[in-house]
Amino acid sequence: MRSHSLSHPLQSGQQLQHLQNKAFAYFQYETNLHNGLVKDKTAPDDSNWPASITATGLALSGYPVAVERGLISKDTAIKRTLTTLRFFRDSRQGTEPDATGYRGFFYHFLDMQTGKRAWQCELSTVDSAFLFAGMLTVAAYFNADTPEQKEIRELANFLYQRAEWPWAQADDGTIGHGWHPESGFIPHRWQGYDEGLAMYVLALGSPTHPLPPSSFVAWASTYEWKRCYDIDYLYCGPLFTHQLSQVWIDFRGIQDAYMHEKGIDYFENSRRATQIQQRYAIDNPLGFKGYGAECWGISASDGPGPAMLKIDGIERQFYDYEGRGAPYGLDDGTIAPWAVVASLPFAPEIVLPTVHHFIHTLQLHDQHPYGFKASINQTWPGASVNASCPGWQSPYFFGLDQGPILLMIENHRSGMLWELMRGCRWIVDGLRRAGFTGGWLDAEHKRRS
Repeated sequence: MRSHSLSHPLQSGQQLQHLQNKAFAYFQYETNLHNGLVKDKTAPDDSNWPASITATGLALSGYPVAVERGLISKDTAIKRTLTTLRFFRDSRQGTEPDATGYRGFFYHFLDMQTGKRAWQCELSTVDSAFLFAGMLTVAAYFNADTPEQKEIRELANFLYQRAEWPWAQADDGTIGHGWHPESGFIPHRWQGYDEGLAMYVLALGSPTHPLPPSSFVAWASTYEWKRCYDIDYLYCGPLFTHQLSQVWIDFRGIQDAYMHEKGIDYFENSRRATQIQQRYAIDNPLGFKGYGAECWGISASDGPGPAMLKIDGIERQFYDYEGRGAPYGLDDGTIAPWAVVASLPFAPEIVLPTVHHFIHTLQLHDQHPYGFKASINQTWPGASVNASCPGWQSPYFFGLDQGPILLMIENHRSGMLWELMRGCRWIVDGLRRAGFTGGWLDAEHKRRS
């Protein structure tokens, strides 16, 4: 595995490994070993908190990294992977309100023990896509000619190929957010640039139930190109939306029609989005405490609210879990440290000093079993659980936060996830059907020809 040259104390392999070790511990200990499901978040007040299928997909993606970094044995990773895939193969697909999925997709949240739908939640297209991405990751990694690894590949491909993407397509060509057995399709669609990029690639790449290229065109037609702090980029407010699809897909040097016209690629766009987040924090237009060049990162996250409080003569509205974003999104002073770490491949020169500040100045990492908790808010009044970081800290860890820390650090260190998925034919096919060309994608096409 190749490493980048050292330019910051945190850049060393030892320090980055420490961050990965803590993040992977979440998946090591918050997984039901009988079915492979991963708890959505730690919830000491509720031992029955459900699993998240995105967290489970991130766990699958993390097992190859854990093997390569010496965190678990290959045999253990194979056993966990097979347990997970067999559960999804054997779980009930149907219109019953307590099924695990329908039409090849899965419900967003599942009971940790039974695997049945939890909370009357939606059948989620994007969360199913992240689960499929995890399945295809292990299919690419476990490539030996053994019965167990053959079964991993067969199950992963079967589960991905079973999803009926045309069923989830809305009248305008875009993909719907989801479906409820009680009421049918959710009215919301995947429109405007966001974390749905990988989902569209997977939908177009399906060898059994693909969407047509026109669906990607319909989605891209809803993009918003903006100029913020003298930087032009494809806008979306929450930082995680610029990261999650790129956990798996290497967008460096490849372009669709939209990005070709703009003269950049999605990787460069995420770099610009990361820079804008830092500049917004330096500007700090709402005057929140703690914001600055080494304290930024606004994303969908847990928060201290809901509450309306008067602080230093200013009425402040605080929220709980919301899709925070910058520079135009919801901002109540809440920062998500994990979202900064997940931007490491895009802008290490500003991410590393910020992570160093979170760890060594604010003392947000090493004293916790899984590293960074979900979020902090230094404007929130009252007693703090951490004298080094006054204000509020989330009491929770989320699988959705820990996965990108583990995986995006690995992409920064070695490009492992990107390399694995460059070899996945369904990803390659989806990218080409979406109109992507250039770079490694053209090289892969020449190799196949």
